[in-house]
Amino acid sequence: MEKKTLLTHCTDKPGLIAKITNICYKHQLNIIHNNEYVDNTSGHFFMRTELEGYFNDATLNADLDQALPEGAKYQLIGSSRKKIVILVTKEAHCLGDILIKSYDGSLDVDIAAVIGNYDKLQTLTERFDIPYHCVSHDGLNRQEHEQKMLEVIEQYQPDYIILAKYMRVLTPTFVEKYHHRILNIHHSFLPAFIGAKPYQQAYERGVKIIGATAHFVTDDLDEGPIIKQDVIPVDHTFSAQDMAQAGRDVEKNVLSKALANVLNDKVFVYGNKTVIL
Repeated sequence: MEKKTLLTHCTDKPGLIAKITNICYKHQLNIIHNNEYVDNTSGHFFMRTELEGYFNDATLNADLDQALPEGAKYQLIGSSRKKIVILVTKEAHCLGDILIKSYDGSLDVDIAAVIGNYDKLQTLTERFDIPYHCVSHDGLNRQEHEQKMLEVIEQYQPDYIILAKYMRVLTPTFVEKYHHRILNIHHSFLPAFIGAKPYQQAYERGVKIIGATAHFVTDDLDEGPIIKQDVIPVDHTFSAQDMAQAGRDVEKNVLSKALANVLNDKVFVYGNKTVIL
């Protein structure tokens, strides 16, 4: 017996749920869990179906091709653990949270390696018996540094790359290579305070809440599809440094929750938005 997840995204039509579930029944697959959503504004249908049974992927795909509307997208995803590579700079809180949650099983993930442009987080990483690579950017332009990073990353063939407070902007070439497979944590409730020093921007604006946003990386800085957000209250007594300190818990929690959604195949990317089922 195997477990797999079927993700379906297509133009909405009458009877889609029945068609998909009938195909699963025809293949003697047990539906463990099912969620669906229709975006009535755009007329798009999304469905996530957890299945158990003996799979013949070729015949199942053929039946889905015949039953679903033209242009439909679907994926049948196995239950194997996803592999990630984490990129870091100097801040430890997001990396530490992922390491601990992987260690205690809260995140079911294979952390293949951590790569940083400084060696500050090497000791922390190696305490969890995970390889750490320091790829310094000193004396290199952005493209040269990224090429050295890619040479290390490609050794591990990760499913996803996680930017755990990695404080360098990625080039379009890098982003395209891992299209919708790079997760970033931005220390702001986007779309507010895009770019550098968001806590300073928030302080100067006199905000009453601060937050964090986990999103897929695109060529548009801090404007990729949002996966998870959260906020906490602040007031006039908070300095920019106080906000940054308070925001660290939000950042690490938002990133790990977003990562869990991605690892569990719950995220559909649609345009510049996500649907989480």
